[in-house]
Amino acid sequence: MVSKKSSYYQSRYRARLREFGYVKREIWIPPDYTKILKECETALRAGIIPNIPKTVTERQMSEDGSWTTKTLYEALAKSAPAGDGTIEVELAEGTDPGILITMMEFGDLPLLMSVSGSQILIDTLLWQVDEVNDPAAFNDMILRTHKLLPLSTFGVRQGPDGKEYYEMFGSLSSGSILESVLFEIETLADNAMQAAEAFQSDLKDVA
Repeated sequence: MVSKKSSYYQSRYRARLREFGYVKREIWIPPDYTKILKECETALRAGIIPNIPKTVTERQMSEDGSWTTKTLYEALAKSAPAGDGTIEVELAEGTDPGILITMMEFGDLPLLMSVSGSQILIDTLLWQVDEVNDPAAFNDMILRTHKLLPLSTFGVRQGPDGKEYYEMFGSLSSGSILESVLFEIETLADNAMQAAEAFQSDLKDVA
């Protein structure tokens, strides 16, 4: 019997799975959960939806499985980054209440988070529009290059002083797990720092 390469058998195995109508999805999990994931895969192939208990964080969501400003604030205030002092979390009261997050490891960078319907929006102000040397050229440049900063994009909005500012923001579903929200927060802060460094030469010397 002629021995075939392992890739041949792997290819045949994948073809058979496709014939059954299965699709491949790559995921990343802690190694301790490998056995649990395998059990879930076996159950799903048999047409059984695994009973996965909700975490305490997920139970803090509203009945439809989405965050509200209040429940998200409470979860963030109890999160590990808040516990170790990496972030500070405050509830910003007002007509449209939001969550003020101070990124202690990013020079106390303030982020403002709001929950509206199916969306969580996180943003931070960068610099005033009139601080840019050539706004038209700058706008063209950031529209062409903003994809280099993943999960974040640029915008312009009015600041608390009534002046126009460039902002950086990101958004995600209000049904996202807390870990995804924390990842978005850190990513936005990191991208804001990168943008401040990358575009410094495009700003007027206002010192």
